[in-house]
Amino acid sequence: MQVTDFDPSQASDAQLSQWREVLNAMTEADMPGEPRWQLDQLRDYLSVTMPGEHRYAFVARENDAADSRIIGHANLLLLADDFDDTGVFEIFVHPGARGHGVGRTLLREVARRAAVEGRGTIGVEVIATTPAVDFYDRLGFSRAVVENRHLLAMDRVDWDAVSANAGRVAAGYRLEYHHDGLPDGLLERYAAIKATLKAEPATNIGAWRGSADVQRLRDSLETLKARGLRSHLVVAINEPTGAVVGLTELVVAAQRPTRGDQYDTVVAPEHGSYGLGLAMKARMLTELREHEPQLRDVQTWTAIDGDPHAHVDAELGFRNDVQWYEYETVVSDVLYRLN
Repeated sequence: MQVTDFDPSQASDAQLSQWREVLNAMTEADMPGEPRWQLDQLRDYLSVTMPGEHRYAFVARENDAADSRIIGHANLLLLADDFDDTGVFEIFVHPGARGHGVGRTLLREVARRAAVEGRGTIGVEVIATTPAVDFYDRLGFSRAVVENRHLLAMDRVDWDAVSANAGRVAAGYRLEYHHDGLPDGLLERYAAIKATLKAEPATNIGAWRGSADVQRLRDSLETLKARGLRSHLVVAINEPTGAVVGLTELVVAAQRPTRGDQYDTVVAPEHGSYGLGLAMKARMLTELREHEPQLRDVQTWTAIDGDPHAHVDAELGFRNDVQWYEYETVVSDVLYRLN
């Protein structure tokens, strides 16, 4: 087995196909109900990052020959700004290559690169029903966050009820829908509510997605588009003041076009009694029905110790199906254990 650096922007189409084959084989073995990855804009998805961030990738091959098949791969994303001491990574090993140290070798490369880049910690997301749980438990990773993943099957949506909820907007408010970006006049107001709510413990649940200033928000939306992720945004506006008082975000990836990924949903506390959360998420579903007719389901996450929008998800028909763990470890510690 040989592990080498991998540059997706320069990789051949055949190499990208092998990368995808490993991921889809692992998905088939461990998560058969999950959508398979496609090649559409896969190169962009693996290559493009936010300004200030950097992604390193590695592949494991069967032997030392340059043209031998890829049997595993990993990537490490070095975050920026408030998270410049950490990195997040992923490791995927073909089921047929398990038990031969491929995962450990890839993790060692990830940790070494993180150390070279001066990162103190690294983290990874793991689905609770997969063999990855035992892998990271044995290597001393700690579970920093445990979340419930919920799925909504689009063919089981009560569209009459959803349409009614989307129209139940209290007097003095209006909803706006935008896709693949925001008009310039809305960017500052949109970022302002995120900056305010970022400091609210009751709303800062899970991984905050870091678009709480205008430039970073603009960069975030442009990066999503460049990576092949179509953004869908619904905002609640207080008409007397013009302020954005609520928002919900969702993306659909060209690489997995049958699934929608819910991002942040937030409502300013002083406007939380007007049913805006339900109205916004219902409006989102009606827009997805029109703009993303190929969608089979939508996934979202809630914290196990409570979430202000859990009742909204339940009313719309989301159902809990599995837990997700966010593992983390100190880089020097995992290198010691691996060596």
